[in-house]
Amino acid sequence: MSVQTTIEQKLQALRVEHLEVLNESHMHNVPTGSESHFKVTLVSPDFLGKTLVARHRMINQLLTDELAGPVHALSLNTLTPEEWGQKGGEVRNSPPCMGGSSKSG
Repeated sequence: MSVQTTIEQKLQALRVEHLEVLNESHMHNVPTGSESHFKVTLVSPDFLGKTLVARHRMINQLLTDELAGPVHALSLNTLTPEEWGQKGGEVRNSPPCMGGSSKSG
């Protein structure tokens, strides 16, 4: 099973109104076909009354194994249904990679 599919399945532990898991590894200095950089947009009523840090901790707890292994970077957009509506059902695009280890300093 792919890392992306595993992430999608594990996040179903929350009450999901909208879930998008994007593999953004191709935007980074990693081998072709890598599954190491992900962007997650998750809309759930489970986030009501929770701080951003608490929301992220909820996700991180569900994805402990992936974060300890294949996932190098995880961008999170954690929204309540109301917040999602206020954003018009959209989140910002990820910025371009700044080069990571391929860039000399």
